Amino acid sequence: MPRYRLLLEYDGGPFVGWQRQENGVSVQQVLEDAIFALSGERADGGLARAERTTTVAAGRTDAGVHALGQVVHFDLAREFEPDTVRDALNFHMKPNPVAVREAALAAPDFHARFSATSRAYVYRIANRRARLALDFGRKWWVPAPLDAEAMNAAAKVLVGRHDFTTFRASLCQAKSPVKTLDVLDVAREGEDIAVSARARSFLHHQVRNMVGTLRLVGEGKWTAADVRAALEARDRTKGGPTAPPEGLYLVEVTY
Repeated sequence: MPRYRLLLEYDGGPFVGWQRQENGVSVQQVLEDAIFALSGERADGGLARAERTTTVAAGRTDAGVHALGQVVHFDLAREFEPDTVRDALNFHMKPNPVAVREAALAAPDFHARFSATSRAYVYRIANRRARLALDFGRKWWVPAPLDAEAMNAAAKVLVGRHDFTTFRASLCQAKSPVKTLDVLDVAREGEDIAVSARARSFLHHQVRNMVGTLRLVGEGKWTAADVRAALEARDRTKGGPTAPPEGLYLVEVTY
């Protein structure tokens, strides 16, 4: 049974998240419905017996969170050319804002989630007085001036192996709050601020909670010492607010 590997991008705004749920349409549902349609097609234009399959993603993005480099795997009894898989899935997923950028045959033991060695996210902030028009729903609009250099200096407090309970959602299902954060950088380009994070894996809402905390630093309300105290408190109530989902992008998964 061939295993396929996909590289996806999607706008998370219309979806309840990556994972199938009963309360709305998910990215996983749209993709699996498209795979079902593909599996029922024949090269001669006739119909074959369609297959239902379950897809596995590298990261279970939340409602409103976007992806530029989500990786997914799935199995089918029939083998298709990778270009056929890419083009057919993109056709069947229309008009949903989900696209397969690349498709390939994968090794039988490849696992989109467990084979990953790192995940990279970027959180985008629009730091300007004017409200957003073109980027509405794709960046966090923060009209108050932010000091990106101070945010970047404070971010370095969080790099390394720590107990990240302060930055963990209450419903997080991870067995341990201890994670190793390899990168946390803050950079400004004009009106935009990008917060880049990389680790093998993250806790639920970890990036958004770190960004919400760094905003306090950017506003001058907190210092790097306050961020360190919050980290060492191991208490979610001691951290900053959770940044909204629309600024967060899963940009890369490495294997």
